Amino acid sequence: MTSPNAVPDRMLTRIGGLLRKAEATDNEHEAEAFLAAAQRLATRSSIDLAVARAHVAGRERRPTPVQRVVPIGEPGKKGLRTYVQLFVAIAQANDVRCDVARTSTQVYAYGFDTDIDTCEALYASLLVQMVRASDHYIKSGQYRTATVEKIVSEKRWGRTVRRRVQAPAAPVTARLNFQMAFAARIGRRLAEVKSEVEAEAVAPETAAAGTALALRDKELELTDFYSRTSEARGTWRGPQVSAGHSAGARRAGDRAGQAARLGTSPELGGARGQLTSGAGE
Repeated sequence: MTSPNAVPDRMLTRIGGLLRKAEATDNEHEAEAFLAAAQRLATRSSIDLAVARAHVAGRERRPTPVQRVVPIGEPGKKGLRTYVQLFVAIAQANDVRCDVARTSTQVYAYGFDTDIDTCEALYASLLVQMVRASDHYIKSGQYRTATVEKIVSEKRWGRTVRRRVQAPAAPVTARLNFQMAFAARIGRRLAEVKSEVEAEAVAPETAAAGTALALRDKELELTDFYSRTSEARGTWRGPQVSAGHSAGARRAGDRAGQAARLGTSPELGGARGQLTSGAGE
């Protein structure tokens, strides 16, 4: 008899294989195809499991949302807020709610086990790419052309006058701005793929019976679980760069996020369909 976890396990194995290929290639178009296929597979699998859950009789044991603590980094490590931003962006595209520890050292993820597993797999891969891209940006010296806007105070005729000036961006400021833009771009692209796959799944000509209702029930169940379980006060507003906003560094980070941008791939189009039992990609 097939284990209830067999399909999710196979799905994660396939996603892991796609992500390893995305990390290994220097070709941005190949990376685009692999990442697109990974998110498409994750969303398709999540939809299939939601429909399956909806058909489980009330007396049977059915999966329910859980809370999981996801470690982000050690206390005092720089850049943890941008790491959190990346995880939250991935979570939003995969039906997972998040609370963030005040220290940004961990995230409290709320969702179904398989969805949280997917988020962790995507995060592990995309974090490597984000850090690698920002390291390259700093080491290349490109950040030296980036500036930040600062307010300086001057004494004029006995009065203090404040004015805005452009100053060179420090490496740490450029890195944080770069990573913020990278994470934001990745979040938008993952969300686009999720929306595309869900629209296909509920289209009249392709939808399995009850797909739209199953997705709605899943959303309501998660919302109810989060409201009952979360102890968060307020809303996490994302990373803030106290040293200043660098438009140049953010443009570079956005371009790096676009290099891993998601899109369609004829070669990997099979990920759109129902899951199969093979290891696939």
